[in-house]
Amino acid sequence: MAHQRSSQPRLSPSSYNEDIRAYEEDIRAVLAPRLAYFEAVARHEHVTRAAQELGVPQSTLSRAMVRLEDDLGVALFARKGRTVSLTPAGRTFLGSAERALAEVEKAADSVRADADPAAGKVAFGFLHTLGSETVPALIRAFRADHPRVRFQLVQNYGEAMIERLRAGGLDLCLTSPVPDAPDLVTRRLDEQRLRLVVPEDHPLATRRRIRLAEAADETFVTLEPGYGLRRITDDLCAAAGFVPRVAFEGEEAETLRGLVAAGLGVALLPPPAVARPGVVELTVTAPRAVREIGVAWLDGHPDTAPVAAFKKFLLGRRGSLLPG
Repeated sequence: MAHQRSSQPRLSPSSYNEDIRAYEEDIRAVLAPRLAYFEAVARHEHVTRAAQELGVPQSTLSRAMVRLEDDLGVALFARKGRTVSLTPAGRTFLGSAERALAEVEKAADSVRADADPAAGKVAFGFLHTLGSETVPALIRAFRADHPRVRFQLVQNYGEAMIERLRAGGLDLCLTSPVPDAPDLVTRRLDEQRLRLVVPEDHPLATRRRIRLAEAADETFVTLEPGYGLRRITDDLCAAAGFVPRVAFEGEEAETLRGLVAAGLGVALLPPPAVARPGVVELTVTAPRAVREIGVAWLDGHPDTAPVAAFKKFLLGRRGSLLPG
């Protein structure tokens, strides 16, 4: 006799995986609120005493444990009146529940510590070119009044910092150009003059000032596309009437100075923290060669006390953010 084939549709692997994921999400939603209830009942081995500790009605706690067992499809307790004892499955589940609750408590302690007004944490991003002098001076000045506030410092280029800000990895960042986006709040804090940096044996090295159009035939070394300073360089050259001929692209301003010193091109750069031998830095008279430095944060996101204090401090440095 031939076997009849089942008429039930077979699940494809992708459909099966989606069902499993949906089940896992559902079971997490079911279990999470009940773990503390379960742990208290298991520890006391008595529903009434556990209910008293938790501050909930005994009937509520009893129903919650029955629903938990129903959802899991396994008995966690052997019952005798209001006294209970763990089954082998319950004892296995208790170990995992205790670890999960400990992790939740650890996470709660961590976020409370980060939000502490006196000793909390600020996740602060800034450009590489502000790292050697500007940011250390800012943090030193801020910590004069907030000596225990901790900083998580992130150096990166502007677009990467904005992405990290949006992902929740930063509280605020110093960047340039100052972004214009509907989900961000930005404030201009200062501006920094850019100079045309040339090798010390370059024909232009005898000059003190230059119009950028005079460098139209020069080979440039610049930061990579995506860096704010690269965009500013391209925009200034366009305003001067030319497209820069780029020979080398890098990720850090002082590396570019080294390339200039080696005679590999010229560059538009902010002033260095320490003068570098082998180069001459010329004032650009036209177009006006500056970059704006501003602070950005996510719109609508509440600040912890230390973040609010540091933000207020930064806004109070308008016009005096940069040294000298």
